[in-house]
Amino acid sequence: MTIATRLALTCVASLLAVSAAQAQEAVKPKAKGDLVLNVRVTDVAPDAGNSIVTAAGAATGLRAEVSDDIKPTIGLSYFFSDKFAVEVIATTTQHTVKAVGGATNVEVHKTWVVPPVVSLQYHPFPAAKFSPYVGAGLNYMLFHSSKDKNGFKVKLDDGFGYALQVGADVPLNARYNLNIDVKKVWFETDASINGGALKSKVKLDPIVASVGVGYRF
Repeated sequence: MTIATRLALTCVASLLAVSAAQAQEAVKPKAKGDLVLNVRVTDVAPDAGNSIVTAAGAATGLRAEVSDDIKPTIGLSYFFSDKFAVEVIATTTQHTVKAVGGATNVEVHKTWVVPPVVSLQYHPFPAAKFSPYVGAGLNYMLFHSSKDKNGFKVKLDDGFGYALQVGADVPLNARYNLNIDVKKVWFETDASINGGALKSKVKLDPIVASVGVGYRF
C-alpha cells in the first residue's frame, strides 16, 4: 500500500470517529431491502514483481513490475437480510508494466483493466453508529486498450480471481454515510513477451483501498 493511501486512510479513520460522535441521532439501522450506492476514490496497488524467464524457462535476471493507479469507483450493495448483503463494484484503472533488474528499468506495456468484484458481505452490527463489515467474493480481470512500449510486444491473459474485504460505514444522516473499504484481490496472469520469447506468471494480487460516501435508497 502506498504512503499516500496510508495517510488517506488514517485521515479518514479520524474523520469517521468524529462523524460517529456527531451522528448519534442520525443512525438508521441497515435493514433487509436496503440498496446502497457507494462512490469512492480507490487506490489499486498491485503486488507484482515476478521473474521474467525465457521460453525454455531460463532466468533473465529481470522481473515484471506493475504500477499503482488511483481512480473513482462505484459500488452497489443490496441487503437481502439485516446482516447480509451482496456488493458489486466497478471501475477501470490504468497500469504500466516494466521489466526491471540490474541496470534495466524499461516500460514494456501499458494497459487499462476492468476489475469488477462481486462479494458477499456480513454486517454484524447493522444498528451500530460505527458499522464494520467483512466480505469475500470473486473478481474478473479484463485487460483492454493496451499499448506496447519500447519495441516490446506483450499479451496479458484475462481471468478470474478471488477477494477478501473489510470495511466500515459511519452515518452522516439517515441517507448518507462515510465509507472506508479495503479489499485484497488474488489474481495471476500469464504474460507473453515478444511472441513467447520471454514470459512471466505475473501475480498482480492488488490491495484495493477506498474511501467515499454512500447513499441509501
